[in-house]
Amino acid sequence: MLIYCVVANLAKGAMSTALPVLIGAGLSVFILVGLWTPVVGALTSLTEIWVLLSRSGDTWIPIIAATLSATLAMIGPGAWSVDARLFGRKHITPPPM
Repeated sequence: MLIYCVVANLAKGAMSTALPVLIGAGLSVFILVGLWTPVVGALTSLTEIWVLLSRSGDTWIPIIAATLSATLAMIGPGAWSVDARLFGRKHITPPPM
């Protein structure tokens, strides 16, 4: 979705609003691979808020992308991500009652 937004902005010739969208698309590659998921998810969320504040028009796409990337930052990496291979899976076990 973020890469599509970059292509749409470049096709319209909107170079002034293409920078934050381009940064978000670059960060989305890290999310796709699963590398540094919490950090990149938070940065993507902040970038999408920047996109939301810097342009007019349809505001739902940056809102949804910011919400999903913030959720992904809180959930963390998946089982098949690069983070899981590098740092191992984190399991939270509740204390015994």
